[in-house]
Amino acid sequence: MTDTSTLALPLSRRLKTETQAAHEGLDGRIMASRPFHSRDHYALFLGMQHQFHRDIQPLYLDPRLAALVPDLASRCRLSMIESDLDDLGLVSSATKRGVALSDDLATRFGWLYVAEGSNLGAAFLIKEAAKLGLGEDFGARHLAASPEGRGKPWKTFQAALDGADFDRAEEARVIDGAVAAFKRVQTLAEDAFAA
Repeated sequence: MTDTSTLALPLSRRLKTETQAAHEGLDGRIMASRPFHSRDHYALFLGMQHQFHRDIQPLYLDPRLAALVPDLASRCRLSMIESDLDDLGLVSSATKRGVALSDDLATRFGWLYVAEGSNLGAAFLIKEAAKLGLGEDFGARHLAASPEGRGKPWKTFQAALDGADFDRAEEARVIDGAVAAFKRVQTLAEDAFAA
């Protein structure tokens, strides 16, 4: 439920506040799985990433989102994840059932928020991957920063989100979409790292 004191905040700030519990729960679950303990653990993490990015690939092809987010298509990391899988001799999770994304633009923007925000956290993750001999040229391409770094693409995305001119109902659907995306990744993490 939206706290009325946050309604005056830009949508990107509200999203951060209102998805904090879901985000922290996901981070905790992934790190408890020790995805960088070994290459075998990393393979499970990479499979989880592949499934999520397969789920959300249609977002990067959506012309409505592309009209709002500059360079949207180039932000898609699915091909990099597939190259990472190839590097490690891993089979993709293409046989696993994906999730059906809503066609609602606001909901889709919420899912995109989770994907784009994960690039910021990847700054820490790529350092952990380096301890396994992985990096932006082998096995962990999808964790690498863009040529512009991490900050500029995120600020560009935030500006697009805040400038999207959503009404209150649409903003609520953006938030719901982001929460759903965090839950999807958490489910994938639980499946990947099931004991």
